[in-house]
Amino acid sequence: MSNPMLPVQDPDKTALYGGIMLGIATVAALIVANSPLGHQYEALLRTTGEVRIGSIGLSKSLDHWINDGLMAIFFLLVGLEIKHEAVEGALASVKQAALPVIAAVGGFITPAAIFAAVNWDNAEALRGWAVPAATDIAFALGACAMLGRKVPASLRAFLLALAIIDDLMAIVVIAIFYTADLSVMALALGGIGVAALIVLNRLDVQRPAFYLIVGLFTWVCVLKSGVHATLAGVAVGLAMPLTRHGGRSLLEDTEHALKPWVGYAIVPIFAFANAGVPLAGLTFSKLAAPVPLGIIAGLFLGKQFGVFGASLLAIRLGLAAMPEGATVAKLYGMAVLTGIGFTMSLFIGTLAFDDEAVLTQVRLGVLVASLLSGIAASLILSAAGRSNIASGATH
Repeated sequence: MSNPMLPVQDPDKTALYGGIMLGIATVAALIVANSPLGHQYEALLRTTGEVRIGSIGLSKSLDHWINDGLMAIFFLLVGLEIKHEAVEGALASVKQAALPVIAAVGGFITPAAIFAAVNWDNAEALRGWAVPAATDIAFALGACAMLGRKVPASLRAFLLALAIIDDLMAIVVIAIFYTADLSVMALALGGIGVAALIVLNRLDVQRPAFYLIVGLFTWVCVLKSGVHATLAGVAVGLAMPLTRHGGRSLLEDTEHALKPWVGYAIVPIFAFANAGVPLAGLTFSKLAAPVPLGIIAGLFLGKQFGVFGASLLAIRLGLAAMPEGATVAKLYGMAVLTGIGFTMSLFIGTLAFDDEAVLTQVRLGVLVASLLSGIAASLILSAAGRSNIASGATH
């Protein structure tokens, strides 16, 4: 249900413009990384910034501030979206959630299995098994918005729900598999922060400043604990109350306020910092190396087979219904679109690998797979849309 007290925000336009901004940032990173400014680009990302209060301080390179700090705000929005959809959105009932949940699980397991199969004999490379498992919400929804009426509203809702579940599974994977050496004291303090967030929620506190202060405390503690700090953003998002006072809820207000910042600034900044791949000397043999090959096969093939296969199976078994106005061809096109794995895939890659040469392979694999998925999905959905129009004209 829309909130009449909030300014109107067209989700299709937000998705479209956010996708365009993300695309511009990605192209800009590639151009700069392959220009005479390439060395300055790398030096800028390694520049150290420090925040200090007395004897307590944080000192990190710019790329780490982006990946650990700015992306915590991205994950805060993810937490808000997960809660909103689970409480009163596309995941609020078993009937509504069945298809996107089953599709997301199929689309998460299959790419990971393909990557693992390609890299089975390399224990270090296997750390990246989750890289091809996640769908990029901004790019995928932006592509949907560009296709307009060729994609039914029911399929856009399916994609959004699927991507949110996808992100939730990625968050669980990050927490379990990409955690460094733990500091028990810092983790305990982070737990106190999470408990305080739960208390704020139970008391239905509506002032965002309280969540901001406790959230910052929790973020610092989680950062120091060895668990990835972005998970603190998810905790804050899930703690925001959805109870309405005068037609408004703190969760909806925060979600509404954050979406433009995340879509138009934070995600593009992340893309600019992480998509700069030097293309000099790029050959087919480099793309066929196990890490990029596993990512390309996982995202482009694994995603579409996993999502489409699981969806069809669920529909045929009567566990879920075909989205209203959708066809098998359009459902397949949407499954191919989930192979755009950009933001979360690159993010997991930065957690899985420290070696810059391997990270370059990860970026290359993600870029190629996402490009292939976007082009193929657009062609399939456009053809399916024309087929429907032609069919309608004959009746």
